[in-house]
Order: sequence, then structure tokens, then C-alpha cells
Amino acid sequence: MKYKCIIVDDEPLARELITSHLSHFENFDLIDCFDNALKAYTFLETNTVDLIFLDIEMPLLKGNDFLKKLKNPPKVIFTTAYREYAIEGYELNVIDYLLKPITFDRFFVSVEKFKQMQLPKKEIASTTEDHIFVTSGSKNIKIIFDEILYIESLKDYITIHLENSKSHHIKQNISIFEKLLNSNFIRIHRSFIIQTKKLTAYSKNDVEINDVEIPIGNSYKENWLDYLNTAVLK
Repeated sequence: MKYKCIIVDDEPLARELITSHLSHFENFDLIDCFDNALKAYTFLETNTVDLIFLDIEMPLLKGNDFLKKLKNPPKVIFTTAYREYAIEGYELNVIDYLLKPITFDRFFVSVEKFKQMQLPKKEIASTTEDHIFVTSGSKNIKIIFDEILYIESLKDYITIHLENSKSHHIKQNISIFEKLLNSNFIRIHRSFIIQTKKLTAYSKNDVEINDVEIPIGNSYKENWLDYLNTAVLK
């Protein structure tokens, strides 16, 4: 399978370096390069790609603002000389955050991370309306949906917090795991999914489940308000 990629960076040397690094990967097809985000935005209106190598500090439109404007963004790896955007990068759910000058070793790690995200996750054995099986070590463990309080993500792992102070820590992408849950769950942060039936308190900035305060991410507030208006406040 070939993955279609684009590079969006106003620095010619940066584009050349990423192009050179990417040439060592046979299953990646670099279909275009852009020196500003507006050109890339126009391109994506009529074309689809799998991965964007995206600079942040660019004229006309910054890379992070460009990403926020995309309705159905592809996977993104930030490429920048500025460390201060790292937190926002994770808030935008980008795959990785590469600091310039980008070494091939570090580039390789990011590309492999992207490739792993495209593979079926072996950690998930099966799912039904009321439970799911997850792999922890050598065991397949049955998790009852109604016993889940919330799911917390840390990099490539998630922790499933259950009633009675139990939890399971597994290697899994939270966005993929989210798709396997039933309608009682809602994503309120890049790192948190909550079980709405276990909600004990909430405000405009956070929710509370069994005395645990969980923040509501800025990019998820609209989704959270929609839930409140349709399920809680109706």
C-alpha cells in the first residue's frame, strides 16, 4: 500500500531535507510540496492525502491554524524549529512533533509511528454491545462497558479505569479504541473518554467522575455542549 503525502513548509531547505528522508521509504508517495498553507488548503479541497508534514511558523497562515480549519484532516506530523508549540500539537492530536533540524533517526521514529497507526490493532480481540475483550500481557480480558468509569491516554497507551479502583493498562491508540465503544461514551479531551452514565458533576471546563476531575479540551467543548443539550438538559 502506498501512503500519499504532502509537505507544507516555507523553507526550501526544510522541504528538501524531508523529501530526502522520505525517499528512503518505499511505501510513501510524495505527491506535492507547498511553501505556504493557503496553497495546501486549496489543494486539499479537491485532493485527499494520508499524511502531511506540516511546518507551523509560516507567512499568511500558520500551520496550527491551517490544521484547525480542515474539516477532515489527514494525519499530521509537525515539523518546526519552535518547542513552544508542542502542547498545542498534542491538543490537535498530531502524530508527532519534529524539531528542526530533523535527523533521519528521529524522522524514522515518526514515520514508523504513522505506519503502526494504519495497522489493525491486535490488542482488540472482539467487541459487542455490552463488553469488549482487550489484550493485556498474554491474557484476553473481558471489560464490561457499564463498569468503565473513563479511559485515559498517554502517548501510545491507554488506561481503562473501572469501578472498585480497578484498571487495565494496554497499548492502544485512544482514537481507535473510541470507535469500539457504545453510545454511552463521549470523548471530551484528546486524552480522555468518559462514561456518561458515571458522571457525577460537570462545569463548562471539566467533569467529575467519582471525585476525579477530568478537563474538557477546547476542541471538544462543542461536542460536549451538544451532548448536554440533547442528553442532559433536554
